Order: sequence, then structure tokens, then C-alpha cells
Amino acid sequence: MAESNPQSLDTDSIVFFDGVCGLCSHTVDLLLRLDGRSRLKFAPLQGTTAEQLVPENVREDLNTFVFSSNGKLHYRSGAMARILMTIGGLWGVLGVLLWLIPFPLRNLGYRIVSRLRYRLFGKHESCRLPTVEERKRFLD
Repeated sequence: MAESNPQSLDTDSIVFFDGVCGLCSHTVDLLLRLDGRSRLKFAPLQGTTAEQLVPENVREDLNTFVFSSNGKLHYRSGAMARILMTIGGLWGVLGVLLWLIPFPLRNLGYRIVSRLRYRLFGKHESCRLPTVEERKRFLD
């Protein structure tokens, strides 16, 4: 899936995730801990922010992490690499190293994990609810 340029992107550094996926929820928890400077915002692919900013075919494919950065949408392993680069520090270095892995190989690993995620990490009945402290970083 190619990167795209949403027409009216008013917000930046948004991590779009499958709100009912156990692995995705764990990943969001980890990103919240790693992002000490609160650069990232989060929104479920099932929410209204995603409806406004993410193409419908991508929202329907809940196997895809999406990251909005600098007016562009990044998908799958590219999204994960860009998220790590945005966090910065050693995580940013890891993001660059991930980015240097050839795209087909990087996305093959991503697709394998995404296909097994419900079996390995479960599926929730509803989207993850942020804590009071996290609410300002979550979009609907």
C-alpha cells in the first residue's frame, strides 16, 4: 500500500490502530510509555478521526497500523518505523534501522504478525479506553 496525502489533515503524529486488537492495545500502551515528550496522539481505526483522515479501504483492513506524519499517511511496517523515529532517542535509531530493511521483507514480517495477532493476543469486545491522564492524547 502506497503512502497517501490526506486533503485536510489538521493534526499530525496520530497513530491509528485496531481498537479491539489485544496486540494493538499492548502496542499503544508501550508507545505511551516510550513517548515521554507526548508527541504521539492515538485514534482507533473504528473512530471518527480515522473516518475523516484514513481511506475507507484502509480502515476496513484492520491488519494495518497507520501513522499520520507531516501530512502523509504511512502504513504497516513503514508506520511503525516512522512512529519510532518520531519518539526519537534510541527508539528513533531503531526506527531508522527498521526503515533500512527492504520494504518487501519488512512488510512480510509485519503481515505474518498481523495475521496471527488475534490468536496470540486476543480480541476485545470494545476499543481501549484511555485513563484520565491519557485522554488528551486520544482522539475519537
